[in-house]
Amino acid sequence: MTPPDASSSLTVDAKRGEAEARPKGSRGVALFFRRWMANPLRMGSVIPSSPALCKRLVRQAWPKDGEMVLELGSGTGVIARALLAAGLAPERLVVVEIEPDMAEMLRETMPGVTVIEGDARELPRLLPQRLQDRIGSVICGIPLVLLPVTEQRRFIDAMQAVAPGRGFLHYSYCATSPLPWKKHDLAAKREEWTPLNFPPASVWRYTPQVA
Repeated sequence: MTPPDASSSLTVDAKRGEAEARPKGSRGVALFFRRWMANPLRMGSVIPSSPALCKRLVRQAWPKDGEMVLELGSGTGVIARALLAAGLAPERLVVVEIEPDMAEMLRETMPGVTVIEGDARELPRLLPQRLQDRIGSVICGIPLVLLPVTEQRRFIDAMQAVAPGRGFLHYSYCATSPLPWKKHDLAAKREEWTPLNFPPASVWRYTPQVA
């Protein structure tokens, strides 16, 4: 399957699938806000990502045939649902969420998707080996910019362990790179920027430096 065209709107079937997968009523937004109030450093933003940002992430993260997408810090699942609405099969999507109530909601609202409750720094232990061998794209929604470099390194090492050589996508509300990429021996490229998100957001791609 080829990546969806981000310059066009979703098809009727995709829109229908997105509506069916969306949490009922305002449950998702309310849950997101409650968790943000409880621990803003884990959430990064007071509201979930916008459709404009989700569309850009879908385009950049679309995997090759047979590969899977891994999302860290899925929250209420707006990005995961955008991937599903664009046509990604549920069995090709893995999401990791540390908050138990959010993980429970993801399981309830996205049947067929592998939902892992736990700390993304423990990815090599949490993610079954059979799935590690199939990860093609990694999306990091964890606000790494708020962490010290040593903790950033733990997340980066975990992603590289389960998807060696793949690098990862990281969306951020910073005007410049949210990661000191040279300190982490990474190459950095801002792939997308959307002023339609609140606050405006960028999608960065980080890949291991080739020696």
